[in-house]
Amino acid sequence: MTFTIAIIGRPNVGKSTLFNRLVGKRLAIVDDTPGVTRDRREGEGNISDISFRLFDTAGLEDVIDDSIESRMREQTERAVGDADVALLLIDGRVGVTPTDEHFANWLRRQKVPVIVGVNKCEGNQGESGRLEAYSFGLGEPIALSAEHGQGLDGLYDALIPHHEAAQAKLDANRDQEDIFEDRGEESDDEEVISRPMQLAIVGRPNVGKSTLVNQLLGSERMLTGPEAGITRDSIATDWTWDGRDIKLVDTAGLRRRARVHEKLEHLSVNDTFRAIQYAQIVVLVLDADQPLEKQDLTIARRVVDEGRGLVIAINKWDAVKDRAAALQLVNDRLQTSLPQIRGVKIVTISAKTGKGVDRLLPAVFDVFDTWNTRVPTGALNRWLSGMLEAHPPPMGTHGKRLTIRYATQIKARPPTFALFSSTVGKLSDSYLRYLTNGLRDDFGLDGVPIRIITRSGKNPFI
Repeated sequence: MTFTIAIIGRPNVGKSTLFNRLVGKRLAIVDDTPGVTRDRREGEGNISDISFRLFDTAGLEDVIDDSIESRMREQTERAVGDADVALLLIDGRVGVTPTDEHFANWLRRQKVPVIVGVNKCEGNQGESGRLEAYSFGLGEPIALSAEHGQGLDGLYDALIPHHEAAQAKLDANRDQEDIFEDRGEESDDEEVISRPMQLAIVGRPNVGKSTLVNQLLGSERMLTGPEAGITRDSIATDWTWDGRDIKLVDTAGLRRRARVHEKLEHLSVNDTFRAIQYAQIVVLVLDADQPLEKQDLTIARRVVDEGRGLVIAINKWDAVKDRAAALQLVNDRLQTSLPQIRGVKIVTISAKTGKGVDRLLPAVFDVFDTWNTRVPTGALNRWLSGMLEAHPPPMGTHGKRLTIRYATQIKARPPTFALFSSTVGKLSDSYLRYLTNGLRDDFGLDGVPIRIITRSGKNPFI
């Protein structure tokens, strides 16, 4: 990416729609309700041959107090400070409002260059609003329709000078690096090529997910506060910990399905489920005052069913008086209600103070390495022989014992094993649990889902 653009403007002018249009994906939640976006979302966008980093920000409101709107405005101002170009978006059908003028005046005092975009101009409906935008004194306003993809050629022309300036700076840095190499300076030629680990932070509303993400990143990246349900989008942030690349995803809180009525919350819940689906490791954040409620177990089962590695973080641990009893309660509930993923790692933390947070990432990467485990076929079959000798499979429905010939691991992520049999039949659930527990004990596969598939040869007489 050569340069960064922050899309800013009042609520409900189409910032998220334009963001989705430029990145080419429906990453941001879009709804007619004003103020849907609260946290800053990042993505890689492009128009034709120019590429850029894009920030979708919360709607700007002229509020300075302790309200959530004020904290959203502070997040947006921080995004403008990190950007190379600010794209001020207004609603062409509504025209210039006093709030638009207020923030245009604020942008003039910033060091970042400003481009004015007038959205919802399809069919020349916003032409009057575009003409009004000349009053900002920030250059020629660009007529856009984010919904229909119109006006992107004008935006392309406005971005070309910033692209060329960023490209020239990038080329100058490369030339400087070449000079150092010619002088015999040490250069790091070893480049570790690996995909970042996908890490999702999930849990019920108001358990401290965003506070934990901010603590991990060391900055106020996510909007936080005492209100429940502040986070609506799943916000991904690229991050590096101990030399390992991570895509850290903060998600919206998941309430019981029966309590979800509004369309916007349905969209947020679906976005969180999508984050779990694409994650590799999921950290389930619990409230120490109410650990492992029914909804927590529902989320944990969803993670296991998706085949993802699971780590449990018990937040607000500094407020717990009887810690031994609280930890024993969590372990007992896991053992009885989530037996299919024995040995889940539990980390006690205080996201607000940072106490215990340093132990979370080592636990995450331990689970990640286990999730990627591959067992050699020879060792697996020696293990299988011992398991079959100790407890042979039970009799099948036709009075014949299922004969397992050999086993192999067909994939990792999660560890998945195939048992090959010479007879047609299906292993009972109890015997599959017996084999699963044996795999955990003998190959150290605690805390990750294990899948076992039975395959049998075809009967030539059928």
